[in-house]
Amino acid sequence: MLIVNSPVVETIQIHENIFIQKILSPEIAHNSNPGQFLNIRVSETANPLLRRPFSICDVEGDNIFIMFNVMGEGTKILACKQPGSSVDILGPLGNGFNLDDDFEIAVIVAGGLGSAPFPYLTRKIGKSKKIISFVGGRSKNDLITYSMMNFLTSTDDGSEGFKGNVVKLLEENRDKLDKEKIKIFGCGPNAMLKSLKDFSIKYDYNCEISTESAMACGFGICQGCPIESTQNPDKYLLVCKDGPVFNVKDVNL
Repeated sequence: MLIVNSPVVETIQIHENIFIQKILSPEIAHNSNPGQFLNIRVSETANPLLRRPFSICDVEGDNIFIMFNVMGEGTKILACKQPGSSVDILGPLGNGFNLDDDFEIAVIVAGGLGSAPFPYLTRKIGKSKKIISFVGGRSKNDLITYSMMNFLTSTDDGSEGFKGNVVKLLEENRDKLDKEKIKIFGCGPNAMLKSLKDFSIKYDYNCEISTESAMACGFGICQGCPIESTQNPDKYLLVCKDGPVFNVKDVNL
């Protein structure tokens, strides 16, 4: 875990209210893994007071990328950062995806801004394995396919792709998955992750999910991001320290 003051290289808008920010940070770039996150202080003032957690969207050379939706004061400040201005970063934090498992096809399932960690995962897997991506959103305006490979889309309102949620789309295409050994990587709203967990257990697929939670410290001191463990009902895990990536069988959503 590092604390670095890193310069912003560029900020680009890729979608309605969705931005990608490129940050020069060699220390973090060379010590991060897909699925880990950063806790960023967006302002030098006390407003906003707390750092904001962001998935590491991608890593290219000495640069790291984050993806975010402008929703409040913190992300508004971040979106207005000019090249050369700096951000105070704590990271890389948490546990990322396990790429050492025995699988032949990586199946990515993303809902809305849940696409954020997958450009880096896609880059890391590279050409060593086949990748199939399933991307969902409420409407076509919510579909984020930035740097995704071999993707199929779904929308709740049917405005683009399959009409229905992304897990239903995955189930509709299950015949394409059973020919080889697969591993599912998921990120999105809790309702989507619950459905993905049920799907994975039903068909006995290996599945890891990246979970989200409000965080203050980002490394387990504040105890503010608990998630229930299935292995020990009396114990709560912490999203920031034990996650944010978990095997679906290990947590209750």
